[in-house]
Amino acid sequence: MPPENRVYQPAIRRRDTERISLAIMAAVSKVFAARLAGLVVLGPDGESIGRVRDVVITIRVGRQRPRVLGLVVELLTRGRIFIPMLRVTAIAPGSVTVTGNVSLRRFAQKPGEVLVLAQVLDTPVRIDDPELEELAGQDVLVVDLGIELTRTRDWVVSRVAVQRPRGRLSRRAAVHVVEWPHVQGLTQSQLALPGQGVAQLLAQFEGMRPADVANAMRDLPDKRRYELAIALDDERLADVVQELPTDSQTDLLMHLEVERAADVLEAMDPDDAADLLGELPDAEAESLLQLMDPVDSEPVRRLLQHSPDTAGGLMTPEPVILTPATTVAEALARARHPDLTPALASIAFVVRPPISTPTGRYLGCVHLQRLLREPPATLVGGILDTDLTRLDPEDSLTTVTRYFARYNLVCGPVVDDEEHLLGAVAVDDVLDHLLPTDWREEAEDDE
Repeated sequence: MPPENRVYQPAIRRRDTERISLAIMAAVSKVFAARLAGLVVLGPDGESIGRVRDVVITIRVGRQRPRVLGLVVELLTRGRIFIPMLRVTAIAPGSVTVTGNVSLRRFAQKPGEVLVLAQVLDTPVRIDDPELEELAGQDVLVVDLGIELTRTRDWVVSRVAVQRPRGRLSRRAAVHVVEWPHVQGLTQSQLALPGQGVAQLLAQFEGMRPADVANAMRDLPDKRRYELAIALDDERLADVVQELPTDSQTDLLMHLEVERAADVLEAMDPDDAADLLGELPDAEAESLLQLMDPVDSEPVRRLLQHSPDTAGGLMTPEPVILTPATTVAEALARARHPDLTPALASIAFVVRPPISTPTGRYLGCVHLQRLLREPPATLVGGILDTDLTRLDPEDSLTTVTRYFARYNLVCGPVVDDEEHLLGAVAVDDVLDHLLPTDWREEAEDDE
C-alpha cells in the first residue's frame, strides 16, 4: 500500500463533525467508522431523520473481514433505531442519506452483533504487518475501523487504525492503518475481557446532556456500561444516574466500589439520592449513608423518613431560600445558578434564619416574574406573596398534583406544622411519579 494511503487523521470530536474534509469523504465507498458519528441522517426527500451514533458489525471466524450490518441512528423525537447499510445511498461531508422503509423499532443489540464505537474502539490488539516491524509483539489500541463497499454491495471492515497506548507523560503516539488480515485479537472473546479503555467512548458523549448520555448508556452492553461509569467523574456520573430508570440506577450503583457509590450519592440531588436508596435493602442503604459525608447524608435521611409518594418524599431540600433582607439583584443572581432546574428557579422562598432546611419561620415566596419587575435594590421582604397555599409533608401525590393544577405552578413550598420550610416540590418530580415506572423506555412501535 502506498505510504500516502496509510496516513490516518484521528477521528474528530462530535461537535466538529460538520467540518469533515471533503477530500476525506469524497469516496463514498470508503470511510472510517468514527467519522460517521454525529452525522445527520437524511431521508430520500432530504428531510432530517436523526444522527448516526454507532456502526454495527459482525466479526466472523478466522481472518475474514467483518461485515458491516448497519447504523445505529438516534431519531430527533424518539430513541435509537437500526438502519441497514443496504439503505445507505450516499455519504456526504456532513450527512448520510438513506432510502426505503425504515423500522422505527428501538434498536436492540442481537447476539453476534458488535458496536464499533461502543465496543471495539480502545480494544488492545497485536499486528503482524511486515511494514510495521516496530510494532511487532506490542499491544496497540484500536482507534478506528475503516469500512468499504465491495463489488457485491456489501460493506466490510477492511482496515484498522491502531495506536500505541499513551503514557501519562508521553506525547500522543502516531496512528497507523493496518489491513484487517494483519490484526490479531479483535474477537468476540477479546471484546468480552474486562479493563478495556473508554477514551474514544467518552469523546462521543462530550457535550451531550445527561439525559441523552443515560439513554445511550442503556444501549451499551453491560461490560461497557460499567467501564464507562467507572471512567466518568462523580459529578457527571451522578447527573447521568439521575436520568436512568430505577432498575438501571440500582444495577449501576451495585457494580461500583462501595466508596465510589457513596461519592456518587453525595453528588446527586438529595431527593434523587433518597429515591435510589429507597430501592435498596435497608442494610445496604444504611451502609452507604454511613459512608457519605454527614453534611450530604443528613438531608437524604430526612427525606427517607417520608413516604416516596407524599410531598415530603417528593420534595428537594435545596430550593432557592432567601431572607427578607435579600435584594432583588441578589435573588436574581441566585435564580441564575446553572445547577437549578427551571422549575426550582421559578420561585424563591423567604424565611427567618436559619436558611438551611428545616429553616426558621416561613414568611412567604417571591415569584421570578415579580423579581424581574422590581428595581434591583428592592428588598424581597417587601414584595412577598403570603397568600400562596403551602403543601404539608404528608400530602399525597394526588393532592400535590391538584395543587399544581389549581395554582398554575411548577414549584411549591413544603411547610410543617411549626412553620418551618422543609423543602419544595418541583413539577418534574411529580411527573416522575405520575408516569409509568418505565417511562424512560421509549415505546416500541411496529414497523
